Amino acid sequence: MLRPYRELAGVPHLPSLLLWSMLGRTHLPATPLAVSFLMAGWTGSYAVAGVVGGALTLGMGVAGPVRGRAADRSPAGRLLLVTALGYGTGIAALGLLPAVLPGGAWPVAVVVGFLTGLSTPPVTAMSRASFPRLAKGAAQSAVFTVEASMQEVMYVVGPALAATVVAVWDAQVALWLCGVLAVFGALGFAGALRRAGLDEPVAGKRPAGGRTLLADGSLALALVTAMFLVASLVSIDMVIIAWARDLGRPAVAGALTAVWGIGSVVGGLIAGGLTGRVRFARRMLLMALGVAPLVLVLPPVLDPSSAWLIGLVLGVGGMAIAPAIAANNQRISGLAPDDRKAEAFGWMGTFTTAGSALSLPLAGTLLDHVGPAAAAGASAALALFGAFLASRVRERGTVSVG
Repeated sequence: MLRPYRELAGVPHLPSLLLWSMLGRTHLPATPLAVSFLMAGWTGSYAVAGVVGGALTLGMGVAGPVRGRAADRSPAGRLLLVTALGYGTGIAALGLLPAVLPGGAWPVAVVVGFLTGLSTPPVTAMSRASFPRLAKGAAQSAVFTVEASMQEVMYVVGPALAATVVAVWDAQVALWLCGVLAVFGALGFAGALRRAGLDEPVAGKRPAGGRTLLADGSLALALVTAMFLVASLVSIDMVIIAWARDLGRPAVAGALTAVWGIGSVVGGLIAGGLTGRVRFARRMLLMALGVAPLVLVLPPVLDPSSAWLIGLVLGVGGMAIAPAIAANNQRISGLAPDDRKAEAFGWMGTFTTAGSALSLPLAGTLLDHVGPAAAAGASAALALFGAFLASRVRERGTVSVG
């Protein structure tokens, strides 16, 4: 069971690259939480908080393929520097708005959030595109699973840190901290790429011009699956934030998110050590079934709710998350051409952030008018549809999909 992890550890530069890629993404799950607390406190509306968060993620998605294509064509360090500076500036401005404008001016935050999202450093796409250049065989399969598991650690550390800063200081400081982490992580990741000899794009190749990657039906379907996967997960994040805020204990949101992430890490590490066929559709279905029980333990179905009971459901259900994410990421890597992998993961960013942009306002509206249980039910429905789509993705390459 440990053999794939030993092979991974033996690949030169790969552990360092993996670590810096995680540090470069720590701000991503923390920022929506900070934005939600900041906007809800400023405007008094979860729906507005969802719209601003959706604008931020929509900006990320719109620019995803462009940034990915740029990474396939040009030095990585230069791209990361430019985007990190732009993103840091946007986060600083977004944090200032509640201090200088009344709550009725929230549309300004939507515009700033969108522009900030356009400048997000493409650490995720670039890291996933770089893994196959260093790792082959079992090590490559393991690195995607370890990445998914470490991403869940990031989803523990990031929101927990943001929630703690909100509780001790305020949401403005939490958001600015996210900006600092984004800039520092992106620059550190650029250094790791340079040391690994991956600063330049694939030698002797250039992206193939006119034909869009979306013309590949299998790849396009895998991207849509990723969209529904992430839409489900970010809806649950919003539910946890809203329930904890209504309880008057924002730090509980960080604790529950941590429990959810720990469950995912455990599931991912177990899945990464297994051999045999990776059954993509089965993993997606298990994730959907893990989300559904939240409907039964949240208001108005269960009122008052118990943080312990919610945490138990999140911990058990979370064990299916990292395996599903890893299977989808490896599937997209296997379907994408070698010289266009960053672009493919840029498109993945577009689809997943579109999922966030659509699901956050939906979750916010359900929270405002029905309650957390309704928003959790919507999340379960999104995950179930993602499982259906996963069953339609056809295999091409070395990873089997069931």
